[in-house]
Amino acid sequence: MVWEKVRVSTRTLHWKCVESKVESKRLFYGRFILSPLMKGQANTIGIVMRRILLGEIEGTCITRAKSEKIPHEYSTIVGIKESVHEILMNLKEIVLRSNLYGTRDASICFKGPGYVTAQDIILPPSVKIVDNTQHIANVTEPINLCIGLQIERNRGYRIKTLKNFQDGSYPIDAVFMPVRNANYSIHSYVTGNEKQEILFLEIWTNGSLTPKEALYEASRNLIYLFIPFLHAEEENFNLEKDQHKVTLPLFTFHDILAKAKLMKKKKELALKSIFIDQLELPPRIYNCLKRSNIHTLLELFNNSQEDLMKIEQFRVGDVKNILDSFEIEKHFA
Repeated sequence: MVWEKVRVSTRTLHWKCVESKVESKRLFYGRFILSPLMKGQANTIGIVMRRILLGEIEGTCITRAKSEKIPHEYSTIVGIKESVHEILMNLKEIVLRSNLYGTRDASICFKGPGYVTAQDIILPPSVKIVDNTQHIANVTEPINLCIGLQIERNRGYRIKTLKNFQDGSYPIDAVFMPVRNANYSIHSYVTGNEKQEILFLEIWTNGSLTPKEALYEASRNLIYLFIPFLHAEEENFNLEKDQHKVTLPLFTFHDILAKAKLMKKKKELALKSIFIDQLELPPRIYNCLKRSNIHTLLELFNNSQEDLMKIEQFRVGDVKNILDSFEIEKHFA
């Protein structure tokens, strides 16, 4: 029974992208596998990852438009082929990529005649257009089309309501979902006397994120959701008191830890939830750390070089391998 626990705890999971393609500027596809999993684990992971991918990843889109020439949403403008409603629907389809927080202002100032496309939108520096060719309007006469826009980053889907109408501006249904679709499937096989599973994840995105980026974001969001359970006994956690109790290692981890100590409570707690399984360490180093009950980055950071060298079969060159296997900034970008 004891042997069985050790064998399961040292199981190393591996993930791999087995297919990746760009079908168009606004349609990316990726297929990933995770293995080996015990019976039932693939279904558990597949269900929760699909929900996170479709509902928890943030996206950026145009949420409001304003123009002095627009009397109401269902009016028409002389010299423009599309109705105001059609223009608003076209703006809804514009795919944007950004890391902004809150809302930003943008605008369109176009002198006709000609076709107004996404490339005619004047955006803040933090926002980029995925497909410049997306159509907005066809101006058939030499008139000026000026539209003020509001851009926002959020998640999920927000439907415009009567309360959204203000200052003569018109809200646009917001689709903050960069993942268009996500599916999973399971392949079971038998090795020895044990049944194991392989999880296949398929992800389609709108081009503002690659499927690999979406998978990373979903995994990080899922970890954050479970942080309260990991620290259920630390409700009265005080960062200012505890940060002086951390044992600083004596080698090049020092500079990285200096940054980590300055992080807020939420980010330090997140450090505890990043497991060494995610570092893609060589199997020998991974097993050495596991045998010493080092499971997370925080536990790894709390060991000095001398402590690590006391681990059986641990070598001096293994320190460099560990440092090369993670980027602390990437986890908190």
